[in-house]
Amino acid sequence: MTTPRGEQPHQRHTAGVDPLARLRGPDDPGCDVFLTGTVFLDIVFTGLDSVPARGTETWARGMGSSPGGVANMATALARLGLRTALAAAFGDDHYGEYCWDALETGEGIDLSRSRTVPGWHSPVTVSMAYDGERAMVSHGHEAPPPDGALPEYPPRARAAVASLVPGRHEEWVAGAARRSTRIFADVGWDDTGRWDLAGLVDLEHCEAFLPNAEEAMRYTRTSCPRAAARALARKVPLVVVTLGAEGAYAVDEATGECAEVPAIEVAALDPTGAGDVFVAGFVTGTLAGWPLADRLAFAGLTAALSVQEFGGSLSAPGWVEVAAWWNLVQDCSGQDPDALRRYAFLEALLPAPVRPWPLRRAVPTIGFRSA
Repeated sequence: MTTPRGEQPHQRHTAGVDPLARLRGPDDPGCDVFLTGTVFLDIVFTGLDSVPARGTETWARGMGSSPGGVANMATALARLGLRTALAAAFGDDHYGEYCWDALETGEGIDLSRSRTVPGWHSPVTVSMAYDGERAMVSHGHEAPPPDGALPEYPPRARAAVASLVPGRHEEWVAGAARRSTRIFADVGWDDTGRWDLAGLVDLEHCEAFLPNAEEAMRYTRTSCPRAAARALARKVPLVVVTLGAEGAYAVDEATGECAEVPAIEVAALDPTGAGDVFVAGFVTGTLAGWPLADRLAFAGLTAALSVQEFGGSLSAPGWVEVAAWWNLVQDCSGQDPDALRRYAFLEALLPAPVRPWPLRRAVPTIGFRSA
Protein backbone atom coordinates (compact mmCIF):
# COMPACT_ATOMS: atom_id res chain seq x y z
CA MET A 1 0.00 0.00 0.00
CA THR A 2 1.25 3.50 -0.82
CA THR A 3 0.09 6.76 0.70
CA PRO A 4 0.24 10.07 -1.22
CA ARG A 5 0.25 13.29 0.76
CA GLY A 6 -1.87 16.39 0.25
CA GLU A 7 -1.73 18.52 -2.89
CA GLN A 8 0.31 21.71 -2.54
CA PRO A 9 0.44 23.28 -6.01
CA HIS A 10 2.27 26.47 -5.00
CA GLN A 11 4.50 25.28 -2.17
CA ARG A 12 6.38 28.12 -0.51
CA HIS A 13 10.13 28.35 -0.99
CA THR A 14 12.62 29.45 1.62
CA ALA A 15 15.27 31.12 -0.56
CA GLY A 16 14.42 34.77 0.16
CA VAL A 17 15.11 35.69 -3.50
CA ASP A 18 12.94 34.84 -6.51
CA PRO A 19 15.17 34.84 -9.62
CA LEU A 20 12.09 34.51 -11.86
CA ALA A 21 10.05 37.31 -10.26
CA ARG A 22 9.98 39.48 -13.39
CA LEU A 23 8.81 36.54 -15.50
CA ARG A 24 5.92 35.36 -13.37
CA GLY A 25 2.31 35.81 -14.41
CA PRO A 26 -1.20 34.54 -13.67
CA ASP A 27 -0.85 31.59 -16.06
CA ASP A 28 2.34 30.26 -14.49
CA PRO A 29 2.65 26.49 -14.08
CA GLY A 30 2.38 25.11 -10.57
CA CYS A 31 6.13 24.63 -10.30
CA ASP A 32 9.31 25.85 -11.92
CA VAL A 33 11.22 22.55 -11.94
CA PHE A 34 10.05 18.94 -11.66
CA LEU A 35 12.25 15.99 -10.64
CA THR A 36 11.74 12.34 -9.91
CA GLY A 37 14.11 9.67 -8.63
CA THR A 38 15.30 7.91 -5.51
CA VAL A 39 15.79 9.69 -2.19
CA PHE A 40 18.57 8.27 0.00
CA LEU A 41 19.48 9.05 3.56
CA ASP A 42 23.07 10.26 3.19
CA ILE A 43 25.51 9.83 6.06
CA VAL A 44 28.72 11.68 5.27
CA PHE A 45 32.04 11.34 7.12
CA THR A 46 34.60 14.08 6.49
CA GLY A 47 38.07 14.92 7.71
CA LEU A 48 39.50 11.50 6.90
CA ASP A 49 43.20 11.30 6.18
CA SER A 50 42.74 8.31 3.88
CA VAL A 51 40.30 5.58 2.92
CA PRO A 52 39.72 3.29 5.92
CA ALA A 53 42.03 0.27 5.75
CA ARG A 54 40.74 -3.26 6.11
CA GLY A 55 40.68 -4.44 9.71
CA THR A 56 41.15 -0.98 11.22
CA GLU A 57 38.98 1.67 12.84
CA THR A 58 39.19 5.22 11.54
CA TRP A 59 37.83 8.30 13.27
CA ALA A 60 36.38 11.11 11.16
CA ARG A 61 36.76 14.72 12.23
CA GLY A 62 33.26 15.60 10.98
CA MET A 63 29.99 14.01 9.92
CA GLY A 64 26.58 14.93 8.57
CA SER A 65 23.23 13.34 7.76
CA SER A 66 20.79 14.65 5.16
CA PRO A 67 18.42 13.62 2.37
CA GLY A 68 20.48 12.52 -0.65
CA GLY A 69 20.06 11.07 -4.11
CA VAL A 70 17.60 13.14 -6.13
CA ALA A 71 17.05 15.24 -2.97
CA ASN A 72 20.46 16.87 -3.57
CA MET A 73 19.23 18.43 -6.81
CA ALA A 74 15.80 19.30 -5.43
CA THR A 75 17.29 21.07 -2.44
CA ALA A 76 19.80 22.99 -4.57
CA LEU A 77 17.00 24.24 -6.85
CA ALA A 78 14.74 25.22 -3.96
CA ARG A 79 17.50 27.13 -2.16
CA LEU A 80 18.03 29.18 -5.32
CA GLY A 81 14.38 30.26 -5.26
CA LEU A 82 12.83 27.93 -7.82
CA ARG A 83 9.47 26.35 -7.02
CA THR A 84 10.50 22.73 -7.00
CA ALA A 85 8.32 19.60 -7.17
CA LEU A 86 9.68 16.14 -6.41
CA ALA A 87 8.02 12.78 -7.07
CA ALA A 88 9.69 10.04 -5.02
CA ALA A 89 8.99 7.10 -2.73
CA PHE A 90 9.72 7.43 0.99
CA GLY A 91 9.95 4.64 3.52
CA ASP A 92 7.75 4.77 6.60
CA ASP A 93 10.79 4.32 8.86
CA HIS A 94 12.41 7.17 10.82
CA TYR A 95 14.83 7.82 7.97
CA GLY A 96 11.96 8.33 5.53
CA GLU A 97 10.07 10.58 7.93
CA TYR A 98 13.20 12.65 8.52
CA CYS A 99 13.88 13.04 4.78
CA TRP A 100 10.26 13.99 4.03
CA ASP A 101 10.18 16.59 6.80
CA ALA A 102 13.58 18.02 5.85
CA LEU A 103 12.53 18.48 2.22
CA GLU A 104 8.94 19.64 2.66
CA THR A 105 9.15 21.70 5.86
CA GLY A 106 12.82 22.63 5.82
CA GLU A 107 13.28 23.39 2.11
CA GLY A 108 9.74 24.18 0.90
CA ILE A 109 9.77 21.44 -1.77
CA ASP A 110 6.41 20.30 -3.14
CA LEU A 111 6.05 16.58 -2.33
CA SER A 112 2.41 16.25 -3.35
CA ARG A 113 3.41 13.76 -6.04
CA SER A 114 5.52 11.72 -3.64
CA ARG A 115 4.30 8.76 -1.58
CA THR A 116 5.04 6.93 1.64
CA VAL A 117 5.46 3.16 1.26
CA PRO A 118 4.59 1.20 4.42
CA GLY A 119 7.09 -1.53 5.25
CA TRP A 120 9.71 -0.30 2.77
CA HIS A 121 12.97 0.88 4.31
CA SER A 122 14.74 3.96 3.09
CA PRO A 123 17.82 3.55 0.89
CA VAL A 124 21.01 4.64 2.67
CA THR A 125 24.41 5.86 1.42
CA VAL A 126 27.50 6.27 3.58
CA SER A 127 30.02 8.63 2.00
CA MET A 128 33.61 9.06 3.15
CA ALA A 129 35.36 12.24 2.00
CA TYR A 130 39.15 12.58 1.93
CA ASP A 131 41.67 14.61 -0.08
CA GLY A 132 38.91 16.17 -2.19
CA GLU A 133 37.65 12.71 -3.21
CA ARG A 134 35.00 10.38 -1.82
CA ALA A 135 34.17 6.72 -1.46
CA MET A 136 30.58 5.56 -1.01
CA VAL A 137 28.71 2.49 0.18
CA SER A 138 24.96 2.27 -0.54
CA HIS A 139 22.15 -0.11 0.32
CA GLY A 140 18.52 -0.17 -0.74
CA HIS A 141 15.77 -1.98 -2.64
CA GLU A 142 13.59 -0.68 -5.43
CA ALA A 143 10.32 0.71 -4.14
CA PRO A 144 7.23 -1.39 -4.95
CA PRO A 145 4.93 0.08 -7.61
CA PRO A 146 1.98 2.13 -6.38
CA ASP A 147 -1.27 0.23 -5.99
CA GLY A 148 -3.56 3.25 -5.98
CA ALA A 149 -4.16 6.50 -7.79
CA LEU A 150 -1.42 9.10 -7.50
CA PRO A 151 -1.53 12.78 -8.50
CA GLU A 152 -0.95 13.67 -12.15
CA TYR A 153 2.64 12.98 -13.15
CA PRO A 154 4.48 14.91 -14.32
CA PRO A 155 2.95 18.31 -13.57
CA ARG A 156 3.06 21.28 -15.92
CA ALA A 157 6.42 22.91 -15.21
CA ARG A 158 8.84 25.37 -16.74
CA ALA A 159 11.63 22.79 -16.64
CA ALA A 160 12.50 19.28 -15.53
CA VAL A 161 15.81 17.62 -14.76
CA ALA A 162 16.31 14.05 -15.97
CA SER A 163 19.15 11.69 -15.15
CA LEU A 164 19.75 9.64 -18.29
CA VAL A 165 20.57 5.93 -18.05
CA PRO A 166 21.88 4.01 -21.10
CA GLY A 167 19.18 1.83 -22.62
CA ARG A 168 16.41 3.14 -20.37
CA HIS A 169 13.43 5.10 -21.67
CA GLU A 170 11.47 7.20 -19.19
CA GLU A 171 7.99 7.94 -20.53
CA TRP A 172 7.60 10.99 -18.32
CA VAL A 173 10.44 12.76 -20.13
CA ALA A 174 8.68 12.62 -23.49
CA GLY A 175 5.38 13.55 -21.84
CA ALA A 176 6.90 16.59 -20.17
CA ALA A 177 8.55 17.71 -23.41
CA ARG A 178 5.21 17.46 -25.21
CA ARG A 179 3.84 19.92 -22.64
CA SER A 180 6.62 22.41 -23.50
CA THR A 181 8.63 21.65 -20.37
CA ARG A 182 12.31 22.39 -20.94
CA ILE A 183 14.30 19.22 -20.22
CA PHE A 184 17.80 19.45 -18.72
CA ALA A 185 19.70 16.17 -18.48
CA ASP A 186 22.77 14.82 -16.77
CA VAL A 187 24.18 11.31 -16.99
CA GLY A 188 26.10 8.90 -14.80
CA TRP A 189 28.91 6.46 -15.43
CA ASP A 190 28.08 3.79 -18.02
CA ASP A 191 28.68 0.52 -16.16
CA THR A 192 28.21 -1.44 -19.40
CA GLY A 193 31.36 0.15 -20.85
CA ARG A 194 29.68 0.64 -24.23
CA TRP A 195 29.30 4.40 -24.08
CA ASP A 196 26.80 4.33 -26.91
CA LEU A 197 25.25 7.75 -27.41
CA ALA A 198 22.28 6.15 -29.19
CA GLY A 199 21.54 4.35 -25.92
CA LEU A 200 20.59 7.66 -24.31
CA VAL A 201 17.18 7.39 -25.92
CA ASP A 202 15.61 10.35 -24.10
CA LEU A 203 18.33 12.76 -25.22
CA GLU A 204 16.17 13.68 -28.23
CA HIS A 205 13.68 15.36 -25.87
CA CYS A 206 16.32 17.43 -24.05
CA GLU A 207 17.11 21.09 -24.47
CA ALA A 208 20.37 20.86 -22.52
CA PHE A 209 22.85 18.08 -21.69
CA LEU A 210 25.40 18.49 -18.89
CA PRO A 211 27.97 15.64 -18.73
CA ASN A 212 31.40 15.88 -17.18
CA ALA A 213 34.51 15.86 -19.36
CA GLU A 214 35.22 12.13 -19.06
CA GLU A 215 31.63 11.17 -19.88
CA ALA A 216 31.50 13.58 -22.83
CA MET A 217 34.74 12.28 -24.35
CA ARG A 218 33.75 8.63 -23.96
CA TYR A 219 30.35 9.16 -25.57
CA THR A 220 31.87 11.02 -28.53
CA ARG A 221 35.11 8.99 -28.88
CA THR A 222 37.14 12.20 -28.67
CA SER A 223 40.22 13.10 -26.66
CA CYS A 224 39.33 16.73 -25.94
CA PRO A 225 36.34 17.83 -23.81
CA ARG A 226 35.76 20.91 -25.95
CA ALA A 227 35.68 18.81 -29.10
CA ALA A 228 33.31 16.46 -27.30
CA ALA A 229 30.99 19.36 -26.47
CA ARG A 230 30.91 20.45 -30.10
CA ALA A 231 30.15 16.89 -31.20
CA LEU A 232 27.34 16.53 -28.66
CA ALA A 233 25.87 19.85 -29.81
CA ARG A 234 24.92 18.11 -33.04
CA LYS A 235 22.57 15.93 -30.97
CA VAL A 236 21.15 18.37 -28.43
CA PRO A 237 20.70 22.16 -28.67
CA LEU A 238 22.78 23.14 -25.62
CA VAL A 239 25.75 21.24 -24.20
CA VAL A 240 27.67 22.06 -21.02
CA VAL A 241 30.77 20.02 -20.21
CA THR A 242 32.19 20.42 -16.72
CA LEU A 243 36.00 20.45 -16.65
CA GLY A 244 36.68 19.94 -12.95
CA ALA A 245 39.33 22.36 -11.70
CA GLU A 246 39.36 24.07 -15.12
CA GLY A 247 35.73 25.21 -14.94
CA ALA A 248 33.14 24.53 -17.62
CA TYR A 249 32.69 24.86 -21.39
CA ALA A 250 29.35 25.31 -23.20
CA VAL A 251 28.15 25.23 -26.79
CA ASP A 252 24.75 26.63 -27.80
CA GLU A 253 24.03 25.15 -31.20
CA ALA A 254 20.91 27.30 -31.67
CA THR A 255 22.85 30.59 -31.46
CA GLY A 256 26.32 29.37 -32.41
CA GLU A 257 27.65 30.76 -29.13
CA CYS A 258 30.43 29.13 -27.10
CA ALA A 259 31.48 30.11 -23.59
CA GLU A 260 34.10 29.00 -21.10
CA VAL A 261 34.42 30.10 -17.48
CA PRO A 262 37.28 29.05 -15.16
CA ALA A 263 36.58 27.41 -11.82
CA ILE A 264 36.86 29.22 -8.50
CA GLU A 265 39.70 27.91 -6.35
CA VAL A 266 38.43 26.75 -2.96
CA ALA A 267 39.51 24.44 -0.17
CA ALA A 268 37.22 21.45 -0.66
CA LEU A 269 35.79 19.74 2.41
CA ASP A 270 33.48 17.32 0.57
CA PRO A 271 32.57 17.13 -3.16
CA THR A 272 29.35 15.15 -2.59
CA GLY A 273 26.49 16.74 -4.53
CA ALA A 274 28.60 19.42 -6.24
CA GLY A 275 27.52 18.22 -9.69
CA ASP A 276 23.85 18.52 -8.70
CA VAL A 277 24.45 22.04 -7.41
CA PHE A 278 26.14 22.99 -10.69
CA VAL A 279 23.14 21.79 -12.69
CA ALA A 280 20.76 23.65 -10.36
CA GLY A 281 22.70 26.87 -10.80
CA PHE A 282 22.71 26.50 -14.56
CA VAL A 283 18.97 25.73 -14.69
CA THR A 284 18.28 28.80 -12.54
CA GLY A 285 20.24 31.10 -14.83
CA THR A 286 18.70 29.58 -17.96
CA LEU A 287 15.12 29.98 -16.75
CA ALA A 288 15.95 33.56 -15.71
CA GLY A 289 17.21 34.30 -19.23
CA TRP A 290 20.81 35.14 -18.35
CA PRO A 291 23.63 35.16 -20.94
CA LEU A 292 25.42 31.83 -21.40
CA ALA A 293 28.68 32.90 -19.73
CA ASP A 294 26.79 34.25 -16.69
CA ARG A 295 24.97 30.95 -16.35
CA LEU A 296 28.26 29.05 -16.39
CA ALA A 297 29.82 31.42 -13.88
CA PHE A 298 26.88 31.16 -11.48
CA ALA A 299 26.72 27.36 -11.75
CA GLY A 300 30.44 27.11 -11.05
CA LEU A 301 30.20 29.51 -8.12
CA THR A 302 27.37 27.61 -6.44
CA ALA A 303 29.23 24.32 -6.93
CA ALA A 304 32.40 25.83 -5.45
CA LEU A 305 30.51 27.08 -2.41
CA SER A 306 28.96 23.66 -1.92
CA VAL A 307 32.23 21.72 -1.63
CA GLN A 308 33.23 23.83 1.37
CA GLU A 309 30.43 22.26 3.43
CA PHE A 310 29.34 18.76 4.40
CA GLY A 311 28.11 17.13 1.21
CA GLY A 312 24.76 16.27 -0.24
CA SER A 313 21.76 18.50 0.26
CA LEU A 314 23.26 20.10 3.39
CA SER A 315 25.92 21.79 1.30
CA ALA A 316 23.71 23.44 -1.34
CA PRO A 317 24.11 27.23 -1.08
CA GLY A 318 21.29 29.76 -1.21
CA TRP A 319 21.29 33.45 -2.03
CA VAL A 320 22.44 34.43 1.46
CA GLU A 321 25.58 32.33 1.01
CA VAL A 322 26.21 33.78 -2.45
CA ALA A 323 25.77 37.32 -1.09
CA ALA A 324 28.16 36.64 1.80
CA TRP A 325 30.78 35.30 -0.63
CA TRP A 326 30.41 38.30 -2.95
CA ASN A 327 30.75 40.71 -0.03
CA LEU A 328 33.86 38.88 1.16
CA VAL A 329 35.75 38.77 -2.16
CA GLN A 330 35.13 42.44 -2.89
CA ASP A 331 36.73 43.38 0.43
CA CYS A 332 39.75 41.07 -0.01
CA SER A 333 42.93 42.69 -1.22
CA GLY A 334 44.77 41.31 -4.22
CA GLN A 335 41.66 40.23 -6.14
CA ASP A 336 41.89 40.14 -9.94
CA PRO A 337 39.64 42.98 -11.21
CA ASP A 338 38.73 41.00 -14.33
CA ALA A 339 37.70 38.02 -12.20
CA LEU A 340 35.51 40.24 -10.03
CA ARG A 341 33.84 41.77 -13.09
CA ARG A 342 32.91 38.24 -14.22
CA TYR A 343 30.47 38.09 -11.26
CA ALA A 344 29.29 41.71 -11.28
CA PHE A 345 25.97 40.59 -12.78
CA LEU A 346 25.07 39.29 -9.31
CA GLU A 347 24.82 42.82 -7.86
CA ALA A 348 21.22 43.34 -8.96
CA LEU A 349 20.11 39.98 -7.58
CA LEU A 350 21.73 39.58 -4.21
CA PRO A 351 20.18 40.40 -0.86
CA ALA A 352 22.21 42.37 1.66
CA PRO A 353 24.49 39.92 3.49
CA VAL A 354 23.07 39.36 6.96
CA ARG A 355 25.87 37.17 8.30
CA PRO A 356 29.62 37.15 7.63
CA TRP A 357 31.40 34.40 5.73
CA PRO A 358 31.83 31.50 6.45
CA LEU A 359 28.26 30.38 7.10
CA ARG A 360 26.86 27.20 8.56
CA ARG A 361 23.86 26.07 6.57
CA ALA A 362 22.35 23.29 8.67
CA VAL A 363 22.77 21.11 11.73
CA PRO A 364 24.12 17.89 10.17
CA THR A 365 22.55 15.37 12.54
CA ILE A 366 19.19 13.63 12.73
CA GLY A 367 17.26 14.73 15.79
CA PHE A 368 18.47 18.34 15.95
CA ARG A 369 17.16 21.39 14.16
CA SER A 370 19.09 24.43 13.02
CA ALA A 371 18.33 27.68 14.81
